[in-house]
Amino acid sequence: MVLGFWFAIGLLIVSNLFMNFAWFGHLKLSGEPSMIKMIFISWLIALFEYILMIPAVRIASNHVTVSQLKIIQEAISLSVFVPFSIFFLKENFKWDYVWACCCILLALFFILRSKFMGS
Repeated sequence: MVLGFWFAIGLLIVSNLFMNFAWFGHLKLSGEPSMIKMIFISWLIALFEYILMIPAVRIASNHVTVSQLKIIQEAISLSVFVPFSIFFLKENFKWDYVWACCCILLALFFILRSKFMGS
């Protein structure tokens, strides 16, 4: 695949980092910030997610189908979330994460095999 596709994948990875902070980062804040304050802060963080995600989707859609892109996005989302939950949210590692990752890799294989094998 071409450089533009890999650039889009990089944008999606960074976008997902912002997404995880927007969705879950407030859980680590000490004290009890108001819900309105947390929503506002999360929306500001999500703005950066969208600034990266929208161009990434547009670029990647020039190289793969939308269905392929959705599976790729889900794989990236989970690949970013698991380390985020372990290292930032301090959740315990579970072997189920490994098995789920294997399932995601299989999904990627099946959705992208025509791209690599021509079938």
